[in-house]
Amino acid sequence: MATIRPFKAVRPVPEKAADVAALPYDVYNREEAAAAVYGKYDSFLRVDRPESTLDHRMNMYDPFVYEQAAKNLQKLYDRRVIAQDETPSLYLYELVMDGRSQVGLVACTAIDEYLDNTIKKHELTREDKEQDRIKHVDACNANTGPIFLTYRGQEDINGIIAETMKNKPVVDFTADDGVIHRVWVIDNEETIGRLVEDFKKVGNFYIADGHHRCASAVKVGLMRREERPDYTGDEEFNYFLSVLFPDEQLAIMDYNRVVKDLNGLTADAFIEALEKQFDVEEKGTEPVHPPAKGTFGMFLEGKWYLLTAKEGTYAADDPVGSLDVAILQNNILIPILGIEDIRTDKRIDFVGGIRGLGELERRVGEDMKVAFSMYPTAISELMAIADADLLMPPKSTWFEPKLRSGLFIHNLD
Repeated sequence: MATIRPFKAVRPVPEKAADVAALPYDVYNREEAAAAVYGKYDSFLRVDRPESTLDHRMNMYDPFVYEQAAKNLQKLYDRRVIAQDETPSLYLYELVMDGRSQVGLVACTAIDEYLDNTIKKHELTREDKEQDRIKHVDACNANTGPIFLTYRGQEDINGIIAETMKNKPVVDFTADDGVIHRVWVIDNEETIGRLVEDFKKVGNFYIADGHHRCASAVKVGLMRREERPDYTGDEEFNYFLSVLFPDEQLAIMDYNRVVKDLNGLTADAFIEALEKQFDVEEKGTEPVHPPAKGTFGMFLEGKWYLLTAKEGTYAADDPVGSLDVAILQNNILIPILGIEDIRTDKRIDFVGGIRGLGELERRVGEDMKVAFSMYPTAISELMAIADADLLMPPKSTWFEPKLRSGLFIHNLD
């Protein structure tokens, strides 16, 4: 049984929402974050990436940086850019990209349901990344970035959401990237009660994006429990900020790979090694978008190739091994290119599909040797793997559009 809970969101005043809303902290490197906040004093990225407002020589994990995050958050309160709602509410958050709409319910979800696997995971997390967000959440005393969850869509829930959207949204703006963002407030107690009951029938939630944010939010909640052994379970720190989207509305983009070298092989020897497990077809200079599962584009020495996995390369009934990211990993990245740990090896990098295949060509021309374009993972594959309590290889999914941070904040007190 999955639980949702209304909360008193901290939100931008409507006329400031577009200025506050920021892409998630982890889509930027340090230099990009500093450039993004320059001259934008209301940008929530100043809270999520506080080092972007400090001297570039400062260690971004210094305790002072997390103190600065809390200070930058307080500045938004002081300037009356953000304020807390007086009534516990649920919220709708619609994103429209290229004419495609997805509508999520903004609510709090329970840390206990993360711990008991009602909220299902499909990726491992890294301790260093968890520690960064734990310190950030703890310093701000708030969940500042929503966890992107999905669930198997329900007709009753869809009906309530559609009825609510007949009202005028309280926030409606188009971001610089062309994505439309709209927000509705659900503060009617009867409607909230119906949604709470309907979500109990959903069964499970699935983390689509934000595994590190989720794990960190849970660990901060557990820390607060240790500090307050008389806790009742009703305190806000027992819950974390989430946006829940029905599975049928979500689209996963390709998450492509670039590798720095050929592990000592010449290009001809590398292709010869590939041909043991793949049909390799030279395509020239036109970028290759893989046409189906089991196919890959490859850019090497100015040429594109189509790779097609041969029969027997993978077991079709293996939910993890049959993922394209796993086929690439198990047949090329590890055995041929010698990349043993995909999560930590500095010779590999990952490029979200939103950047286009031209970005793969640019990286190969600049600092990499070979690039692979991927066929997108399906949401059904993600859910099947999570249901089996299995894990996907790192960087298997890239969701667009990205949820904006700063539109909803959940205080832990």
